[in-house]
Parts: sequence; C-alpha cells; structure tokens
Amino acid sequence: MNGTQYGGLILDVLAGLGALLVGLGILLAGLALAKTLSRLRETLDGLDRQLDSVGTPARSALGHVDGVTKSLEHTAGTISRTVDLTRSAVVPSIVNVGATLSGVTAGLRRLVTGKNRTSKE
Repeated sequence: MNGTQYGGLILDVLAGLGALLVGLGILLAGLALAKTLSRLRETLDGLDRQLDSVGTPARSALGHVDGVTKSLEHTAGTISRTVDLTRSAVVPSIVNVGATLSGVTAGLRRLVTGKNRTSKE
C-alpha cells in the first residue's frame, strides 16, 4: 500500500468513527428524552388522579351555582315586571295629582289676587 491508499483508508475510518459518534450522541439524547418523557407521564398520571378526585365535587358545585344563577335570573325578571307594573300604576296618578295641584294653585291665585290672569305683575 502506498501513501494515497492509506490516506483514503484513514479518511474512511475517521468518517466511520464520526458517524458512530454522531449515532451514539443521538442515542444518548434519545435515552435522556425518553427518561424525561417517562417522568412527565408519571407526573401527568398523578395530576389526572388528583383532578378526578376534585372533579366530582366541582361538578356538583357548578350544578348548584347554575341553579342559583337561574333562580336569580327568574327573580330579576319578576322584579323588573313588578317595577314596570308599579310605574304604569303610579305615573298616571302623579300626573293627575300634578294637574290637580296646578288647578288648585291657579284657583287660589285668582282668589287671593282677585284677577283672572295667571301672570305676575
């Protein structure tokens, strides 16, 4: 073998060793990732168990809150209708009282001043 053949052989061996080292690096990175994902899976399984134990009381509480909300909506609707009915009953009375008071004051003014007009002098 001559020098150029050794150079090609050395280049092939070094390229093979480089590829082997890259493969080992990828293997080690994959193993580390697998270990991390395994721990993450265990953590998430524990979290799922904890959420399952909290889920039932939370669902019942939310159902109760939903019932209270519907009850409050019904009560607010009833109060709104009551206010509308009260307004429709009271407003004409206030207008009638206002008109009556206006007529009474006009009559008193004419009685006191003795004049028929309502303007001030």
